[in-house]
Amino acid sequence: MTEIPVRILGIAPYEGMKLAMERAAETYSNVSLDTFVGDLEQGVDIVRQNLDSTYDCIISRGGTAELIRRVTDIPVVEIHLSVYDILRTIQLAEGYSKRYAVVGFPNITQSAHIVNGLLHSSMEIHTIHNAEETHRLLLSLRKDGCHIIVGDMITQTVAKSLGMDAFLITSGTEALQSAIEQAVTLSAGFRRLQQENLFFRCVSREKDSSLAVLDDDGKLYYSFPEDPNTALLTVLREKLPETQQRSVLRFYHNDRGRLYTVSGQLLMIGQARFTLFHYTLSKIPLRSNKLGIRSYSCDECEHLFDSSFYAISSAMGAVEPAVQSIAKTHQPVMILGEDGTGKEQIARYLYLRSSFRTRPMIVVNCELVTGRTWDYLLNHHKSPLNENGCTIYFQHLAAAPDTPLTELLSLIRDTGLQKRQRLIFSCTCQKDGETPYAAAAFIQKLSCQTLQLPTLRSRRDEITSLASLYLGSLNQTMGRQIAGFEPGAASRLREFGWPNNYTQFCKVLQNLAALTNSSYISAQDVAELLAQERDLVRSQSGAGFSPVGKTLDEIIREAILQTLESVGGNQTIAAKQLGISRTTLWRHLNRI
Repeated sequence: MTEIPVRILGIAPYEGMKLAMERAAETYSNVSLDTFVGDLEQGVDIVRQNLDSTYDCIISRGGTAELIRRVTDIPVVEIHLSVYDILRTIQLAEGYSKRYAVVGFPNITQSAHIVNGLLHSSMEIHTIHNAEETHRLLLSLRKDGCHIIVGDMITQTVAKSLGMDAFLITSGTEALQSAIEQAVTLSAGFRRLQQENLFFRCVSREKDSSLAVLDDDGKLYYSFPEDPNTALLTVLREKLPETQQRSVLRFYHNDRGRLYTVSGQLLMIGQARFTLFHYTLSKIPLRSNKLGIRSYSCDECEHLFDSSFYAISSAMGAVEPAVQSIAKTHQPVMILGEDGTGKEQIARYLYLRSSFRTRPMIVVNCELVTGRTWDYLLNHHKSPLNENGCTIYFQHLAAAPDTPLTELLSLIRDTGLQKRQRLIFSCTCQKDGETPYAAAAFIQKLSCQTLQLPTLRSRRDEITSLASLYLGSLNQTMGRQIAGFEPGAASRLREFGWPNNYTQFCKVLQNLAALTNSSYISAQDVAELLAQERDLVRSQSGAGFSPVGKTLDEIIREAILQTLESVGGNQTIAAKQLGISRTTLWRHLNRI
């Protein structure tokens, strides 16, 4: 007789712990683990939604585990934080140059006091018992000059809401494996077989999705609210073997520009075997009939900004007071900065902190807008420029042809657009810091407030602190336990030129976090990745091109084709790199 696996519901306070739970469960052949992300009351809500499911045990952490015990009879196993978990996070926080404090529930601060005694240190430790107490305490610490908090998920959330930085204490693999083993032991005497109701319990698990149940032969057994279309049904049938080999299979399906998110799982009803698929249609279209124009809701912008480097690491630096001040005004704004300095994220921040956040944010990417779309923007009665009370962000302004820009500037001034809408513009500046002509014209004609974003190389003294904060976030999202850098690794980061600024910095740190197999990132790994970045920058700048022995026409032809190849065929970016207008580039391409 085949052993029935123990079904465990895992409630993780953050995404990285969810991944770590799933990895830990892979080593147990007799465990089927479903994991969800939710902290405190969110975790309780997830459990309430799954009370009708046949789970044998629930595993969670800290205060969330305690709250879950109050709403269910299913055994709840708490994932304990070890002294090593506390020590590892404290070591990461010590890479930060400012004062920090450990704030948490007793299960955290008890271990922190042990670490304090073992290290003979005098770290600041505060014990809290509820979210309201957390808010009052952090307000007091911020007023007293404390800049960073080490704690659990609720402490991190409150700290972020108060504009403070925070390191999340993550759980190590040993603690997760111990919790799973304890769950298996507890579940041996608790399992209740209710197979006759399993089908309808699983149907009700996801209220906002459509449902399709296929039998073992791939025939549609049940669907709600309607049958899936033929193309999607074909994909579900193809996924049957793969779904039956896993507890839960999640995948995406693109059907003519519509993106479906699909989850599938195997169901046993008596001796009959079925496969249950939940699928939802993405609310965000993959394609737009107006190329280069995109509308974002406040929730979408908030999600994109909260997951950005600016939100995670306080990368605004000295420009933050100006950004906060400008966000409260109605005046047009011009954001200037080199590639990778986060101009789009600052535009989102201005929108989110303004009185216009109840209406959409319309993003016009001037690198992508075609002649037909410019005509729609400037002349059509349904153009977003004819709306009221929205935020319109013109991105990569200098990439637009001269004629549409002149018409746009004239339209704004003639119709008083800046009084009806919040206007934000951005332009990419070169390393010489010179303001592009298009940006200068808009600044002068519209009296734009100007934000010049700092480069990463101008903040070398802060690079170690920024890296530590971002690594803390990567520990959370990737399920890692990185404590910092080996001697010499951080200095290599400070010495690098970072031509693509924060975008390049994030990419390098993500790669380092993925590559390292220890608690500390090595200087050798840093040196190798930075060498690759130097080679990539040289190749993108056209190194190796020689005009010797070629006619002028041949030199122009080769320069244009190499530049187009390096930017993936994007003619707007190619024209920008070549220092010519798109019209001139088109003329050369037609000749070629």
